[in-house]
Amino acid sequence: MKAQTQEKEKTSLLQQVVRFGFVGGTAFLIDYGIMILLTEVFGINYLVSSGISFSISVIYNYIMSIHWVFNVDKEKSGTANFMIFLILSIIGLGLNQLIMWLMVDKADVFYMISKIVATAVVMVYNFITRKIFLEK
Repeated sequence: MKAQTQEKEKTSLLQQVVRFGFVGGTAFLIDYGIMILLTEVFGINYLVSSGISFSISVIYNYIMSIHWVFNVDKEKSGTANFMIFLILSIIGLGLNQLIMWLMVDKADVFYMISKIVATAVVMVYNFITRKIFLEK
């Protein structure tokens, strides 16, 4: 019985990782596309456009994560879950901006490449923290 429960948890975790990867990948496309549009077409500074695009992708990510990826603790109110998600996302935005700034301004790496690195780091942070703080 215990082995079946452990196997179900592994399957559930694998399914969750796959779903998180899909949501994260599509959120990245939204984030990256908007950042490039704002920077290249509208001439907005890469840090400003990166912050705007990150924030827009967080809205999509929240909806998908709550409804499709994580087994959200139903005992917490929707407002509480949103506040947790928002706080974790603000920290993620800070990480994103710090990595972007360090890579572009200090290491002279092209902003489009820097965004890919920043996204990878923040994606790992997001999965771990959301799993810890949003699930039962």
